[in-house]
Amino acid sequence: MSVYFSEKEFKTLSVSSGGLQKGEYDNCSFVNCELAEANLSGSTFVECEFINCNLSMVKLFLTSFKDVKFNNCKLLGLQFNNCNPFLLSLDFSNCNLNLASFYKLKLKGINFKNCSLEEVDFVETDLSNGIFEECNLAQATFENTILIKTDFRTAYNYSIDPEKNTIDNAKFSLAGTRGLLTKYNIEIE
Repeated sequence: MSVYFSEKEFKTLSVSSGGLQKGEYDNCSFVNCELAEANLSGSTFVECEFINCNLSMVKLFLTSFKDVKFNNCKLLGLQFNNCNPFLLSLDFSNCNLNLASFYKLKLKGINFKNCSLEEVDFVETDLSNGIFEECNLAQATFENTILIKTDFRTAYNYSIDPEKNTIDNAKFSLAGTRGLLTKYNIEIE
């Protein structure tokens, strides 16, 4: 049975204390929650915010995130590609998303600010008009990714092949152009 919560603040929830019930959460906030490996499958989050939460390895099968913000969260290994894609809208600030997957999602206008995105899968993802502000993209995978007007000016450690991705009007810093030339095995001084 599904539950409905509106404008409620959840503090210090943990998996050991029962975690989150399957349901719909509208305009709720989650603060200092320890939900690693919890099952959020089938739940809906609308205009919610997660602050200082550990959601590593959470199960997200058909989970709906509509205008959801994550601030200072640990989100290791999350398979966002398993979420319900309808109206999917995410925003990340000061988060660790290492080993996450956004495979084939449409995430136009997504914002990542001061995030660790090491080994993240962005294959066939639409990141048009997205912003990667001060983000570490070491070993992140971009292939057949749509990066039209995406801003990488302050991102670092990325490797993006312009021949395998759509990068029209994307923004890069001069120092970051090295990440566009990696496959050519050339030295830039």
